[in-house]
Amino acid sequence: MLSFERLATMACAVALAVPAQNITLNDPGSREGYVAMLLINEVPFPGEGRYISVADTKAGMLQILWVLHNRLATPPRGYTQRQIAMVTTKDVIDVITAGGVRGQVDGFYKGDDGAPTTTPRVQERLAHLMRVANKGSPGKFADLIGYAKRLGEAYFSSGPDGSNLFAELREIDGIQVTGSAYSWMTDEARFAPGGNYVRVPDDHRGGLGGNRFFTLRELR
Repeated sequence: MLSFERLATMACAVALAVPAQNITLNDPGSREGYVAMLLINEVPFPGEGRYISVADTKAGMLQILWVLHNRLATPPRGYTQRQIAMVTTKDVIDVITAGGVRGQVDGFYKGDDGAPTTTPRVQERLAHLMRVANKGSPGKFADLIGYAKRLGEAYFSSGPDGSNLFAELREIDGIQVTGSAYSWMTDEARFAPGGNYVRVPDDHRGGLGGNRFFTLRELR
């Protein structure tokens, strides 16, 4: 288990190892840094499986942030926040860490001291991506990490910085749905949240950044 203090120490070590003009992240112990770290962790970067393009990965980051935001908002008719997010809260950090190590977001959880933390796997990948981003002139890795950083910063002042792609979605294959996405999973057919979640198909851009997004069946 990595505490916020340990996360900050590792992030500082990465930052000190690269030129000051290159990409950096906010302290992962901050709310902005923790959200950015999640967005980076949940999408593919160049050279990884399911990577398509910088634009696709950025779109995936933004819609993941919308899922988190939607879990904080007033739930659709007939649902409770706890059913959707596993918690009742007004804090996005609680939404991210709900359910423990293998909970709502795999690898993001609260430690025994109650502080948000991550598994070593998450931090090792982040350190690798930072090293690549800071080699030579800023390129795709730096662009993606910088975008996640900006999303994290903007979120706590004005919410998700971009459009909720699924907000107006009302029907999928004859099923009436609530609109907006409330879950995401790795984009493979074997992964699905079940219950009243409805897969957003490709013709509604439901597959983004290596993930598949899910809305909810409308309850009457």
